Order: sequence, then structure tokens, then C-alpha cells
Amino acid sequence: MKLTTKGRYAVTAMLDLALHYEQGAVTLADIARRQGISLSYLEQLFARLRRHRLVDSIRGPGGGYSLARDPDKISVAEIIVAINENIDATQCGGEKNCVDDETCLTHYLWEKLSERIHQFLSGITLSDLVAREHVKEVARRQDERTQRAAAPR
Repeated sequence: MKLTTKGRYAVTAMLDLALHYEQGAVTLADIARRQGISLSYLEQLFARLRRHRLVDSIRGPGGGYSLARDPDKISVAEIIVAINENIDATQCGGEKNCVDDETCLTHYLWEKLSERIHQFLSGITLSDLVAREHVKEVARRQDERTQRAAAPR
């Protein structure tokens, strides 16, 4: 499986939206500050997420992004696929042309692993992640740090 920074950042940003779901729209600048992700990188990711109808954008004052569906209806696999990440552990990208244009000895092993990974990530929703105590604790620390940084001195 090839999961790049792009996939990790997309899941992280979507989890940030899910954590702030009840508060309405969240700006990309707020996500960037809390998660330490470049704003321009987030803009690229959110363009793809919006095209796949995983997020909605709200313009104007108080605008930003919100989840397009309830957090319990968005799986981690959906997010990864939406930003063109491939959940594939095969050497050939699933084309079965691993060695000399033919299937290699272990192709079906890696193919089954890819299926299991996809199945595993499809079974985890943003709500599942939000409910985890360690996720809540990290989110509390991030929010506190962001509030302290924004407070006038």
C-alpha cells in the first residue's frame, strides 16, 4: 500500500473538520495552524475533497469548510481514494504485469493484502476516530494551543 503525505494530511484535515463538526464551517487557516499543514497544500486537497462531495465550502464571513455528510457516513478509505491515493500493495499497481509483463509469484498475496487494507479503512469512519479518547485529548491540546497563540498579549 502506498499512503503518501497527501493521504495522511487529507485524513488529518477531515478528522479536524469532524472534531469541529458542531461548530459549523472551519477555515483552512485554522486547520493549517492546528495541524501544522501548509495552507496552500490544504487548498489543493480540499479542491479534490469538494469534487468528491466529501466537504462543502461556505463563502463569506464565517465561511470555510464543513463535512458534506455526517462524520459517521465518511470512511477513511473514501478520503484516501478521493485524493487519488491508491490502496494497492502490489508492485504492478494491480495490472498483473509485475515481472516481464507477467504476474509474479506473490502478486495474489499483495492483492489480497490490498483488499484487506481497503476493507479495514472502509470500516473506520470519522465518527469512530472522533470517539477515541486519545484523539479527543490531542484535539483538546491543539485547541488550547491555538487559543493561547491567538490571545492578545
